[in-house]
Amino acid sequence: MQITCPHCGFSKQIDDAKLPVDITKVNCPKCKQSFPLAEKVQEKTADLEIPVFERQPEQVQAAVSTRTDIDALPKAGFWIRVVATFVDALIVFVLCFLLGTLLAVIGVASHSGAVGDIAILVLLFGFTLSFAYYVFFTGYCGQTPGKMALRIKVIRCDGSSLSYGRAAFRESPAKFISWIIFGIGYLMVAFDDQKLGMHDRMAGTYVIKL
Repeated sequence: MQITCPHCGFSKQIDDAKLPVDITKVNCPKCKQSFPLAEKVQEKTADLEIPVFERQPEQVQAAVSTRTDIDALPKAGFWIRVVATFVDALIVFVLCFLLGTLLAVIGVASHSGAVGDIAILVLLFGFTLSFAYYVFFTGYCGQTPGKMALRIKVIRCDGSSLSYGRAAFRESPAKFISWIIFGIGYLMVAFDDQKLGMHDRMAGTYVIKL
C-alpha cells in the first residue's frame, strides 16, 4: 500500500500486515505532524492514500495515544487558570521590578544615556524578560511556576509535549489575538467543553489537570 502524509507529502510503501488494525493516530516521521488513521486502516482499501508512521507496530502502539484518551483527560477550567496567571504575573512583576531597577541604577551611575533612553531600555527589558519567562517554562515542561503551583500543564492535543517554537507562538501572537478581541479568546475557556481558549485552538494545545 502506498501511503502519503497529507501535511508534507512524505510517502512510503508499507505492508498492510504491518499496520495494527486498532491504531487511531500517527505522526509523520518527516514533519512530525499528527493525524487520524484508524478508519482508513480498518477499511483496508488498497488504492486509498493514508498517512504513514515509519515505525514497527509495537513502537506505534507504545508511542501513539488515541484522541479519545487525550480528550478524556481532566481539563483546567477558567478560574484555576486565572489564579495560575495571577501567580505568574506576580513573579514576572517582581523580577522586572528588581532587575529593571538594577539596570536603571547602573545606567544612571555610568551616565551611559539620558533618563528617557534608560526608561525605554528598562521597558524593553521587561517585555523581553516576560516573553522569555513564559516561552521557556512552557516550552521546557509545559508548566510555568504558576501552573506548577496549581498543578496544571499545557500539552499538545495529541498528548505530546510542546516545542519552544509552539510555546512561543501560543504565548505571544496567539495570546495577543485572544486579548485584543476584548479578551473573548480567554473567556472562551469558561464556555468551551474542552476548556479551550482561542490561543489554545490556534496552537493546538490543551491545559490539563495533573
